[in-house]
Amino acid sequence: MKTALITQSNYIPWKGYFDRIQAADEFVLYDDMQFTKRDWRNRNKIKTPSGLQWLTIPVDVKGKFHQKIKETKVSDSGWAANHWATISHCYAKAPYFGEYRTFFEDLYNRASTLEYLSEVNFLFLSEICGLLGINTRMSFSSEYELAEGKTEKLLGICKQLGANRYITGPSAANYMEMDLFSNSGVEVVFFDFSQYRDYQQIHPPFEHGVSIIDLIFCEGTRAQSHFTSSDFNFEVSDGLAVANSQ
Repeated sequence: MKTALITQSNYIPWKGYFDRIQAADEFVLYDDMQFTKRDWRNRNKIKTPSGLQWLTIPVDVKGKFHQKIKETKVSDSGWAANHWATISHCYAKAPYFGEYRTFFEDLYNRASTLEYLSEVNFLFLSEICGLLGINTRMSFSSEYELAEGKTEKLLGICKQLGANRYITGPSAANYMEMDLFSNSGVEVVFFDFSQYRDYQQIHPPFEHGVSIIDLIFCEGTRAQSHFTSSDFNFEVSDGLAVANSQ
């Protein structure tokens, strides 16, 4: 089966985001969606000696209530240097910081020249996927013909990709019209995020929901071994498929 993942771009997202990318054959960045404030599009969390800290990309949203993610511009190019300085300070003593320092420093230097948030997110997502050995094809929703309606848009992209399986997060069950997928022969799989194991973080207590960079700096080449998508099987319950690790 050909599996598609369609979701909004996030800034340096957590391991579960990359785990879903690895599980898919096609990954579509759904940046035709409206930009939402205080969300994951332009920010994420890292571990620090004093607790969790948000890293936020400043964006131009004043008076632009309905602008799409792909239309959202970065408002201050100095954000990249500030983020990298914070990351360097907080992870300097992490076991694998030295090994990946140049990789991430280069990413932040390149990101500082980009005008749009979607460009920044795509850069980090594509390069980190490459670092982790994830070869899933990436594209933007703007490359496809989009129907009206939330579910219809997702289903339409799946059809244009030739995908017969759509993988999504548990919360999608609250808004998706499942019968439209089933009637079109596209199986919907809800990804199970409950199977992740802990690892040694340099700033306790342990927290799963932080940026992937924490896992990379702390676990190095073992980072991908913490993903569950390579081990899951698809179980059907009440007509819905659930990806469970074995």
